[in-house]
Amino acid sequence: MQQSPHSPKSQSLSTSVRDSAAQLSSLQQTYTVIPRVRPHTPLLDTIDTPTDLSTFSTAKLITLADELRLFLLYSAGQSGGHFGANLGVVELTIVLHYLLDMPQDQIVWDVGHQAYAHKVLTGRREQLGTIRSKDGLTAFPERAESVYDTFGVGHSSTSISAGLGMSLALRYQGRAQTVACIIGDGAMTGGMAFEAMNDAVQQDADLLVILNDNDMSISCSIGGFSRHLAMLWESGYQVDISELGEPVLCHRPDMQAFDRRKRHKEMRDVPQLEDNLFKAIGFTYFGPFDGHNIPELLRVFSLAKQVKGPVLVHIYTTKGKGFAPAELDPVGYHAISKLPVDNPEKSKAESIEQPTKQLSTKPALKYSQVFGQFLCDKAAEDDKLLAVTPAMEEGSGMTDFACQFPERFFDVAIAEQHAVTLAAGMATQGVKPIVAIYSTFLQRGYDQLIHDVALQNLDVMFAIDRAGLVGEDGATHAGVFDFGFLRCVPNMVIAAPKDENECYHLLNTCYEYQGCTAVRYPRGTGTGADIEQPAQTYKVGEAVVESVLGIANAPYKLALLAFGTMVATAQQAAETLINNNVALDCQIQVVNMRWVKPLDTAMLEMLLAQGVTHIATLEEHMIMGGAGSAVNEYLLNESAAFKINRPAIANIGIPDRFIAHGSQAEQLVDCGLDVEGVTKQLKMLLS
Repeated sequence: MQQSPHSPKSQSLSTSVRDSAAQLSSLQQTYTVIPRVRPHTPLLDTIDTPTDLSTFSTAKLITLADELRLFLLYSAGQSGGHFGANLGVVELTIVLHYLLDMPQDQIVWDVGHQAYAHKVLTGRREQLGTIRSKDGLTAFPERAESVYDTFGVGHSSTSISAGLGMSLALRYQGRAQTVACIIGDGAMTGGMAFEAMNDAVQQDADLLVILNDNDMSISCSIGGFSRHLAMLWESGYQVDISELGEPVLCHRPDMQAFDRRKRHKEMRDVPQLEDNLFKAIGFTYFGPFDGHNIPELLRVFSLAKQVKGPVLVHIYTTKGKGFAPAELDPVGYHAISKLPVDNPEKSKAESIEQPTKQLSTKPALKYSQVFGQFLCDKAAEDDKLLAVTPAMEEGSGMTDFACQFPERFFDVAIAEQHAVTLAAGMATQGVKPIVAIYSTFLQRGYDQLIHDVALQNLDVMFAIDRAGLVGEDGATHAGVFDFGFLRCVPNMVIAAPKDENECYHLLNTCYEYQGCTAVRYPRGTGTGADIEQPAQTYKVGEAVVESVLGIANAPYKLALLAFGTMVATAQQAAETLINNNVALDCQIQVVNMRWVKPLDTAMLEMLLAQGVTHIATLEEHMIMGGAGSAVNEYLLNESAAFKINRPAIANIGIPDRFIAHGSQAEQLVDCGLDVEGVTKQLKMLLS
């Protein structure tokens, strides 16, 4: 690695930063309560850019870490958001911003869950409370937001590839700058990370990769790679870095806080020190080091950034560090909701009123819970069911299934491509695999879906969660492209349920279907529909008329074709038009299309035969290439009745742009997909 322009500061660190462990532990704080009032942070308040750190002593940096962690706790309580990962990289973030010459030097964060501290130190401290809210800071690094955000992220395992690209471009231009990539042990399981490391060695690039090893992604890290990292821990050794930047083998200092990795110990033979994957690939490896020891991090990185070629520094951290409840439950504290407003008067009033209140109704199930219930119910009656997920056990609602049927549950870590082809291989042996995956992450397994599943017409079912707009996580996690990229694939069957009950039965229908299928459902809760038992099997490709409003002999007839959760919106918009006397001369049929592929063309022909004068499609998906496009294609290319009648058509959906973060309700308004927005567009169609 090349030295940064202000590296004279770093050259003197080798002796000055060797503070005692006692001093370190006496200064570091652990908190148990999220503060509701903004904490006193005098040092942090002086930091507007990373250069403001340049005069800080080591002791001040340690105090700054406490202030920054406390501020992150307060901010998370005000706005919600990613939590544990940010607390775990406070010390690392401070050290990197202290040592590197930013923004000339480049820091690339993987995924970005852990970048809140980075935002605070790069001029966005007072805006952090707006994070994930409309017009506020994004949940992840974003180039348009700050010059210090070098690469937009949100998906996993991209940092080394992006950082390598930066390094090679800088080398080509003759610019000697440090490129540092921070990647977690969970993200390192993604194949793209290994592809990039392999190429970094091939290119002999100056690249600093920092492995932030906390034995977690969202959930506990799993698999052979996780065990390998645990092996490096259990060896009792570390590869230190000398004053000349050379590897030095020595005994590792005791770091009892990281005993979570001991869960791997009984799962393999006694480790051999030379079994170092990174060294075998061709990286210069240093570590493992305590990722919360600021003096040690200063010493290590001031030297490591000067080493030529691809370098990997391995640090151990604790997810949720400094907040005791999060350290004990890192999965539960991966992200939190903002704290409720503390209003004693309201609480007092509610306690007085409570005896007279009716019993609360049963809360609506999240769609992930509906899927989890179906999974357990179906597995109990069919021993051929196997379930695969790429590191989304909790998010996809599979925890109960994993406990009840552990031998049939396969969490493959952050490896979407592998998950899809693994399921394809399973299907060749007479079992029925279900791949539970977020819509946005299925994009990463698209070639495998086409080449390995659909081309062979294998019996694989995809349960696609987080479809549509996802609210505060924004454009990186929006599931708004799946209709488009799935429906063009031969052999695919695609279902879109209107509510929880229909979701359950469409899951059952697609499971019973022999071939490749997908059920696409949104984040969060639905309308609150109760799930009817036993499980039903719907006719594939058959839509349902939900309602007919208005008079039968009206001169205008509107067919409102709604897909998925937009059925409820369509119904409300139609009622608004009729009840407000906007469409007195119009009959409106609300159709639950239910299937994107195969499309119910018989329903379309029936509507045309009834003399519809207007057709509107409605979907929470991109208009371009979506379900509405499928309707257009059929009508224009195959329907003789359409060519005769020529009803007016409108496709209502998400426009051709990425939708910024905000609440789901705000995003729907932004796209014109709320009831008011849909009603307005229908008025325009009918006018």
